Amino acid sequence: MNKIFRLALCAVCVMGMAACNENKTNVTTKKESELQRTMQPYVQNTVVATYSAMADEGMVLLDKCEKILAAQEAGKDYSALMAEAGTAWRAMRKYWEQSEAFLYGPAAAHNIDPHIDSWPLDFNAMNALLNDAAKMAELEEEGGSYVGDKLGYALKGFHAAEYLLFESEIKDGRAVGTGRTHAANLTHAEAVYLLGIVEDLTQQAILLEDCWAGGVSAAKEAVIADGDESMSYGENYGDYMINAGKAGSLYKTYQEAAEEIIAGCVDIAGEVADLKMGNPYISSNDEERDYIESPYSCTSTIDFADNIRSIQHAYCGAVSGDYSISNYVHTQNAELDGKVRKAIEDAIAAIEAIQNFESTAKNNPTVKAAIEKVQELEEVLDEQVLPLLSEEYKE
Repeated sequence: MNKIFRLALCAVCVMGMAACNENKTNVTTKKESELQRTMQPYVQNTVVATYSAMADEGMVLLDKCEKILAAQEAGKDYSALMAEAGTAWRAMRKYWEQSEAFLYGPAAAHNIDPHIDSWPLDFNAMNALLNDAAKMAELEEEGGSYVGDKLGYALKGFHAAEYLLFESEIKDGRAVGTGRTHAANLTHAEAVYLLGIVEDLTQQAILLEDCWAGGVSAAKEAVIADGDESMSYGENYGDYMINAGKAGSLYKTYQEAAEEIIAGCVDIAGEVADLKMGNPYISSNDEERDYIESPYSCTSTIDFADNIRSIQHAYCGAVSGDYSISNYVHTQNAELDGKVRKAIEDAIAAIEAIQNFESTAKNNPTVKAAIEKVQELEEVLDEQVLPLLSEEYKE
């Protein structure tokens, strides 16, 4: 090979490599651009909107519980208020369950998830608290701050409030829910405890909105004010996703942010299948009731279906027309996108086919069928969608 030819060939190779690198950069940039389009709708219309609505319902519930205590102290009937509080609890609970596909970020970092959604309730510790005059006086004085700072997870959050708001019957030494709200028969200690629980619960809901939106309304800010100091963490997690790759963001790329979203979906699908439905399905009779998620309101299957809807909103978008990860997947593999959408719909339908989960979960074939459908959804997200997000963009 003569020198002139070698030089010419080298020049061609260098030009070819430059063209390849430029093409790869263009493909990477286009992929990032497409995934970037999903972030604003996801943050604003799915995450922030869900947490904002949850906090709004918390404010309603808090108002009802304040009125319940006032009526109880005045010796007035508050049956209607109990029913209204039960309705507000269900509404707030619904938005929480529809948020569980995005339990990463503030919900995990600040332990808000276990803070407001641990179960089962510790009855022995609860009864000891209610019968301790000194502690109840502190709780009445400090309200939500006492509940948040001094009580364990098994004594606060949704399920402690649920027990006080909804009727239950004692069977074999355990409380079994009826799904009906209590009439006006709370003790004074219970009414004080309920208000403290709900104040703390509402504060945590507002903090979730605040952490993702970077601020809340003045009315909500007042609820999370502890004396002269705000409980706000001063974060804007939504900006981290919307501005992936920029200074200050937790995400180096939009691909990384998209993978976080799908990983959140995988996590809640696994929890619904293996724990929320799986544990009661395989448990012994004595253990079964402790594994039931919402045993007093009897809303467990509603919770499970809403958990899958949280996946649906995260993957497909919560608002019609939003550009979502589903849109991106469709451009890369339309068959896979259809498969995911169908898996979501099938899982919801299978869950909603379950009757009386709280009393029939063990060895129930309908529960088994629902578990299998949710596992299919988990698998397609984990084994096909996540790998696709790591692949090069196909133009």
